[in-house]
Order: sequence, then C-alpha cells, then structure tokens
Amino acid sequence: MQELLIHTPDGKTRTMALEKERLTLGRSSANELCYPEDAGLSRQHLSLERSGSDWVLRDLGSKNGTMVNGARINGPHTLVPEEDRITAGHIAIELLHQAASRLENTVIFVEGAGAAPLGATTIVTDLAGVLSDEKELEGGPQLHALIRAGRELAGHRPLAELFQLIMDLSIDAVGAARGVLMIIENGALEKRAAKGEGFRISTTVRDRVLNDRTSLLVRDARLDRDFAGQMSIVEQQVRSILAVPLQTESRVIGLIYLDSPHFIHEFTKNDLSLLTVMANIAANRIEHARLAEVEQTERLLANEMEQAAVIQRGLLPTEAPTLAGIDLAGYNSPCRTVGGDYYDFIPYEDGRVAILVADVAGKGMPAAMLMSNLQARVQVLFEDPSDLAKLITRLNRIIANNCPKNRFISLFVGIYDPKTGDMTYCNAGHNPPLLVRCEGGGVEELASTGIILGILPGAVYEQRVCHLNVGDGVVMFSDGVTEACGPDSDDQFGEERLARILAEHGCETAKAVCVAVQQQLTDWMGAAPPADDITFVVARRTA
Repeated sequence: MQELLIHTPDGKTRTMALEKERLTLGRSSANELCYPEDAGLSRQHLSLERSGSDWVLRDLGSKNGTMVNGARINGPHTLVPEEDRITAGHIAIELLHQAASRLENTVIFVEGAGAAPLGATTIVTDLAGVLSDEKELEGGPQLHALIRAGRELAGHRPLAELFQLIMDLSIDAVGAARGVLMIIENGALEKRAAKGEGFRISTTVRDRVLNDRTSLLVRDARLDRDFAGQMSIVEQQVRSILAVPLQTESRVIGLIYLDSPHFIHEFTKNDLSLLTVMANIAANRIEHARLAEVEQTERLLANEMEQAAVIQRGLLPTEAPTLAGIDLAGYNSPCRTVGGDYYDFIPYEDGRVAILVADVAGKGMPAAMLMSNLQARVQVLFEDPSDLAKLITRLNRIIANNCPKNRFISLFVGIYDPKTGDMTYCNAGHNPPLLVRCEGGGVEELASTGIILGILPGAVYEQRVCHLNVGDGVVMFSDGVTEACGPDSDDQFGEERLARILAEHGCETAKAVCVAVQQQLTDWMGAAPPADDITFVVARRTA
C-alpha cells in the first residue's frame, strides 16, 4: 500500500495511508487533509485521485497554485513515487511506496564523502570571519550590538531549559523548518534539544563542523555534488542545510543543525553568518551554565559532607571517661572531611573498660560509612566482653559477609581491669600498640592475634593478657601516625620516632602524652596535608 509523507511548517512529519480513491487538501474542514491556519492554502486547494496503480494530482483552482518539484502544475499530473515533491502553501507532500520509508525519531550519522572539495552550492565560513566582516551582514551594526549584549547577559536558566531556548531561537532566526542541538559528552555527540524528527546527518557535515570549526550552508543538497548522492539526503528529500559549531573561544562543545526538508525556505549566507554568531553566544552561555551547576553541586556536596562530619564526630567520644585506676585520652583527625578511623571507650559497671581503635581501608565517605557501621555493631556486641576472642571472631564473620570485597578493617580491642592491672586484648591485624613502662622507659609491642577483619569469614582469633604496673601506659594508633610524611620528603614518621617520644613522656598524664605526639607530628609534617586519617589513644594505669 502506498502512503503520503506530509511535512508541516512546525518541522514535524506524519504519514497517511492511501486507502480511499480520492482525497483533497485545503483550509476547509471538508478536506481529508485540513490545515485551517495555513494562509497560503485555498479552501479547496488540490486533490489526489487514484488512476489504476497511479495517483493523479490536480490543482482545484487555488489562488497560490500547486507546485511539483518547484514547478507549478497547470493540469493533471501523474505522480512518480519517491521522486515528486508536492508543495502547497506551507505544506510539503511526498508519495511513498511503503511504510518502511517512514522516518524514525532518531539521529543517525551516515558516512559522507570524506574530505572531498566542497560543491558550488556550499558556503563555508567561521566565527572569526563573520565577526571581522561586519559590512557583509545586513544590519551589521544591529547584529553586532546583539552579539555584545548577548555576551554580557548573565543567564540563570537550567541547562535543560537553556538548550531548548537556543534551539528555538536558532530556528526562528533563520526560518528553518526543523533542527537539532547536540553536545559533546564523554567524546560522543548527545542530542539535547530538537524540533522535528527523523534526523539523518551526514558525517561529512558533522566532521567539518566539529573538526574544522567551520559553518556550512548547503543551498540545495540535490544539486551539490558532495551531497546529491548520499542516501541520507535522498531519503529525506533534504534541500537546504545549515550546520554550525557551538564554539567558545577555545573549543567546540557541540553543533546546531538546521534544514528545510520541503524547500519552502532557502537559507542565505546572512542566515549562515547570523547562526554562526548565535551559536558562539549560545556556547558561552552553555559553558557558564555548566560552571554554575558544577559550583552549585560542589556547594551542596560540601554542605552534605560537613553534615556527615558532624554526625561522624558524634560517633566518636567527645572526651575520655573519668574512671578509677586508669587515665584515658584520645585524638582523631580525618585527612578529609570525614574519615575511616575509629576509637572508643566502653565502661562497664564492674569498673572494667573496653578501649578500641580501628582503621577502615580507604578514605572519605565510603570509609566513613563502614566506620559508622562498625561502631553500631561494636556497641551491641561488646555489651558483655566476657569472651573477647569469641566476640572478635563473631564480628569478623559479620563484617566478611557484609563488607565489600575490596574493603577490610583492622581493629585492636583491650579490656582493662583496674582491680588487677591486667589488659586482655585482641589485635585483628592492627598496628601493634606500644606498652610503655614508666619505670625504666622500656617500650614493648602488643603483636597481632589474628588477621584483618573482613577477609576470611571463618578466621579464628585468640586473646592475650598484658599487665600494667602503676604508671605504665598503652598507646594505640592508626597507620596515619607512623606513615605521616614531611612536606619535602617521603621519609615517614615511623614507629621508632614514636617510641622515643613515648619513652620520653611515658610517665606523664594521658592527655600530656597525646599533646606531645600531636605536636611532634605537626612539626614533622609541616605544611604538608595529611595523607591518611590520624588517630591515637593513650591508656595509663594510675593506681
């Protein structure tokens, strides 16, 4: 079955199956094809009548006449499918063989003629050429005043609205039937606004606009030897084409493509020049809008991160508890707004206290989320610390079953009993805490008793006991302390330097030891930002 492909002034197309023997077109509602708003049509403008396997076109005495391929008909005309194009008023019609010829609402780039010389009906210009040749533009001073005003105006539209506005302004400025605006995103062109449908753009046009930064006007694609043989042009019966780069001062960010499929309006060089300048204004507007959106997103993210930091600080102790027989102090400083280090004190009714230090692999928000998850589980599991090794084994199994594959947690837990001076501890792959002897200034390591949490669900942990004499202390820390580097060196702070500081200040209060370590770290790093979260905790027996 044959059908009509109808192009309307708004850039849209529709198809109509030829099921009747005769149909008419005009402004009157009595017509099968009625377009009352088209002033170029008569009330009864034309008719199409079946004649055997052919269709015959007749003008019904219209005022403005009926055109076939640009020539006015004076009598019956037998239509040639796929070749003849009817123009009446602002309507263009084609006779097609089958529905497969319908245009889809897609943008397809088809291979062009490469870098062959341009034909006689194609005009090439660029932004620099247009701006430097004011006399060639009709109303040149007015146009350049518009350029200056456009560049100075600060737009506040969202990008989605801005794209469509630019598209509408471009079509209105040159009287195009339809068009599409495309932006380069991640190395590929993406459609951002369009009027009309079924775009099939030659790669020759695309590449010359984007790569050569040139604007193209094809007055009649059927007569231009570079485009006449291309299926994308032939299939759509595209006549006049405008394609210009969305170009800032430094780069091309996309393109604007306009055409007139039904040849109602032929573009001119002035149209090309005007659209080239408008595209430059549009490109600068788009870049400014993009920057504004990025800045707004960054402000929102910074605000959210600051709120997250407040929440995370609430998960850490605001100050160490005051307990009989032991002096406690802690310090935490994330290298970013939020961090993955964790420390805590959990006192029990019998006088014992659990002291924890953990380090979640990674930095920033992912590590902070895992840290908060760990804190919640610790608060539940350590309500009764009677069997520390069993608790850590259970905690590891939970973390291994729920933690992402590339994440893990190192943890040290010590349960100090002031009645005996013993600390029962379990070290799951964490930096070995240092046991500082007040008498004699000796420093010992509390080695690991199991692997890092989250790697093997079936891992088993053991617990050990160390005894603290009065004045002795245990210092727990994350690797952000020992691996801290100076501003002009890759040398690390190191455990030896930390041990010397502790030996020197080992008999001082827990708070004084924290201050000493913090000051030495600050002096060591100088102006260099910390590369990792920094945490250390001091527990010192007082009686």
